[in-house]
Amino acid sequence: MTNTVKGIFEEEIRDLYDAEKQLVKALPKMAKAATAEELRSGFEEHLEATKTHVSRLEEVFESIGAKPKGKSCEAMKGLVAEGQEAIDADTDLRDILLIGAAKRVEHYEMAAYQTVIKLAEALGNETAAEMLRETLSEEEETDEKLDAMCEELLQNVDATETAPAKTRRAG
Repeated sequence: MTNTVKGIFEEEIRDLYDAEKQLVKALPKMAKAATAEELRSGFEEHLEATKTHVSRLEEVFESIGAKPKGKSCEAMKGLVAEGQEAIDADTDLRDILLIGAAKRVEHYEMAAYQTVIKLAEALGNETAAEMLRETLSEEEETDEKLDAMCEELLQNVDATETAPAKTRRAG
């Protein structure tokens, strides 16, 4: 581990870069598992935004003269694994589980972006800070959309009854 602000910043960016790349792989699976059209399209839209986040991080690397390279993000691996549990759930409430998994991802990302923004500001790298703020704003918007979708889906559920298991589709 490094003991300079610049070194910590670069390590954190590498971690985020890997996290975003993991999401590029996970989001299509979440979209496919979603039954509500709004949620499916939301995951598809966020996939495109996530690809932009990867590109932005590559620009941040450029701004500090570093090669874009990820450092294994163990936290995101765990969050993606939890998302897979939601995907595999055999319940009519799978969309609620998917939203919960997605919100955990968003909150991890928001915390990480808030940290790297502070580091970029401390380094006087306003270019990087501005790009990172833009991504943070998009992550916050996604979190708000997920909240709204969750509320909407829950309006159609009797919270006192157990949801029936879905029958598995062949294929």
